[in-house]
Amino acid sequence: MTEIAMPRRLERTRADLSEFLRLRRARIGPAELGLPAGGRRRTPGLRREEVAALAGVGLAWYTWFEQGRNIGVSAGFLENLARVLKLDAAERRHLYLLAHQRPPSEPGRTWCTVPAQVRRLMDDLPARPAYILNLRWDVVAWNAAADRVFDFSAQAPGRRNLLWMLFADPAMRQLFVDWPSQAPAMLSTFRRDFASAAGEPDVAELVDELERVSPDFKAWWREHDVHGACIGLRSLRIEPLGELAFEHATLSVDESRHLRLVVYAPAPGEPRAADFARWLEAPGADALRARGSRE
Repeated sequence: MTEIAMPRRLERTRADLSEFLRLRRARIGPAELGLPAGGRRRTPGLRREEVAALAGVGLAWYTWFEQGRNIGVSAGFLENLARVLKLDAAERRHLYLLAHQRPPSEPGRTWCTVPAQVRRLMDDLPARPAYILNLRWDVVAWNAAADRVFDFSAQAPGRRNLLWMLFADPAMRQLFVDWPSQAPAMLSTFRRDFASAAGEPDVAELVDELERVSPDFKAWWREHDVHGACIGLRSLRIEPLGELAFEHATLSVDESRHLRLVVYAPAPGEPRAADFARWLEAPGADALRARGSRE
């Protein structure tokens, strides 16, 4: 068992790790984990040897770790330790940050609920089309401007999915200028989410269905292209305004639930930006505003 030389900048982090583990160990009684209380205990909570045994490591090794010595640990061990110490999500993340200097990877799940404050944020952007995507690319919430542009509310609830609309809805194909270039780029971005959600059957079902209904999707999906995030300029064809250039960006609003906010704004210098703002306020937009930000 060899201890790694510790840079000075990590000394405080290791001291915090030692104190964090000691306090979390002290708050758990043996009975909570099905252990006998035994004789008189000098300190409250679990003993180090009990934690080590339940986490599947040797006592000497765990003692070194709890003392804050700079030894390498695996994610598997940290997960076991978080289970033994009954850490909640925030405490588990804190453990990873102290031990690995990075947060844990979160399991991919397709959440469909959006915090109320995020809905209010979208509604406070009346001239900026904005919507929320989950890991499956379901559009789980949107504002009135996004509904005016993308017509999300006209989609059946089971088809309110950006990937499905992009490849199976002719109206979406017409909306995106240069669709043959934009669609495969967006698909390659989705592939990263597909890898994160490998254990989610609804994501695999979406891909299988799109392969059956869209030859373009099937051909591009099997090329296995992976690009960076789609951030930059995108042109949309909006009737009766014609083609407009938009900046778009994707922001994480709930990292643990893989929820992201996508926002569009007319590009700087776009000559029809004022026309677009007036179009959003045109008669008929009131009904869209009334049903904006829905799931």
